[in-house]
Amino acid sequence: MNRWIPALRLTGIGFYIGTCIVGGTFAGLWLDDKFNTKPMFMIGGMVVGLVVAIYGVYQMIRPLMSDKQDKENG
Repeated sequence: MNRWIPALRLTGIGFYIGTCIVGGTFAGLWLDDKFNTKPMFMIGGMVVGLVVAIYGVYQMIRPLMSDKQDKENG
């Protein structure tokens, strides 16, 4: 079971990236409709979604990289 944890974490990365970017885009579209500012909030939501996705992927991969470094040093 211990070997499945990194595999499941890596599988979830793609879904996480897609969810963040699509969610930010849809939130931006909703705000654009509400305030009648067509491309502004959509682009901002997409950028925020991308930044959140990059940070989240880094947080997901960081423990895997430290485990690999510990095994190489030990």
